[in-house]
Amino acid sequence: MRRQASLALLNTLSLTRLPLAVAFILVPDAWVRAGLVVLAAFTDFLDGWIARHKGLATRLGALIDPVADRAFMVTAILVCYLDGLISGVAVLLLVLRDVGTTVGFFVARLAPRLRSVELKARMLGKAVTSLQLVTLLCVLLFPPAVVPLVALIGVLSFASVVDYSHAVLKARERDAGPRRMKPESGGATSSGSSLPPVRK
Repeated sequence: MRRQASLALLNTLSLTRLPLAVAFILVPDAWVRAGLVVLAAFTDFLDGWIARHKGLATRLGALIDPVADRAFMVTAILVCYLDGLISGVAVLLLVLRDVGTTVGFFVARLAPRLRSVELKARMLGKAVTSLQLVTLLCVLLFPPAVVPLVALIGVLSFASVVDYSHAVLKARERDAGPRRMKPESGGATSSGSSLPPVRK
């Protein structure tokens, strides 16, 4: 019962980023928006820390957390673009990784050979997410730092997509290995010999 309550708390922490995204749309003040970005980053850190240190990581949580992250991030970036705070090129570079990983996620879930593969967050992906949050703060409070940060995010986003795709394929190979071995082990006799029995 306590575990179920803890899991519900973690999922609630992740889902709080959805109303934060709505608030980012409705509130025009830059400082308030910056506070929303910090709060979103804090909830992301907190639910991840609790899940790892309490052994509460689940497949559902691994799905909800990145979806909530991307919902907040993409919403905030598009709002900044519509407000004229960043260029269209910057938007493309900032959301490149999010679009790539989202497409990859659905491909992995639709492809029969990839459905059993457990999709986990990668270090490069976490670095890009952190830089996106820092960039959003700079868009709102310190615009001169935006261009170099966006360029760095573009490079790391491409590397993140490649790294994620490679990890999925490697996981698929590891998962497929034992399955290929089963028919071979099943074909041997209990004595380990393929010779026919000797008639007496």
